[in-house]
Amino acid sequence: MSFPDVLISRNPDFNAANLARIGILTDSLFTIEMGHMTILVLGIFLFCLIHLFPAMLPAVRDSLQEDLGKDKYRGLYSVLIVGSLVVIVVGWKAATPTAVYQPPLAANALTSILVLAGLVLFFASQVNGNIKRFVRHPQMAGTILWGGAHLLVNGDSRSVALFGGLVIWAVLEILLINKRDGAWQKPGPAAIKYDLIPLVIGVVAFAAIMHFHATLFGVPAIAR
Repeated sequence: MSFPDVLISRNPDFNAANLARIGILTDSLFTIEMGHMTILVLGIFLFCLIHLFPAMLPAVRDSLQEDLGKDKYRGLYSVLIVGSLVVIVVGWKAATPTAVYQPPLAANALTSILVLAGLVLFFASQVNGNIKRFVRHPQMAGTILWGGAHLLVNGDSRSVALFGGLVIWAVLEILLINKRDGAWQKPGPAAIKYDLIPLVIGVVAFAAIMHFHATLFGVPAIAR
């Protein structure tokens, strides 16, 4: 006996019409949920595309800067980035996470170290320190470590879309910039203070994220 037949036999008042209504409701909820995920994916796509644009089409970027002026170009670029972030946040909050795969790890010291290293590399991209002598693209490398750490402990649809999308963006950004700029011209040695600055800022940012992670994202940064 099928499930609908069992349901009807045990509930005489529950007939085929009720099942049809449930089917319509389920389809509607599924459609709404897919719409929410579409918003999240759209925001991630826009964020990545806007960031990839200067490396993909440098001539078009230069032309826009000449036509608009550098200040207006940067202003427009910033507005588009902020807009894409808003779409990501809206989509993230609206979408209901569903399981995609079983995460290989729980949040632990290893993933925390990867996130910390990612933050330090991210901030190292903003100063001319010695880290840039060994890592050509510290911001992208940091993004890959940060996103990869989250994918190791999160296997739901939202996390796969967000962190997986950003990791793919970072890899593409590295490839496109290398193609645009050619061979890597390594910078010379720098004062140690330029390495301490991103280290200190990265540690402070990491501590703040660890402390407020449960409040901001609903789950603790490290499983207890």
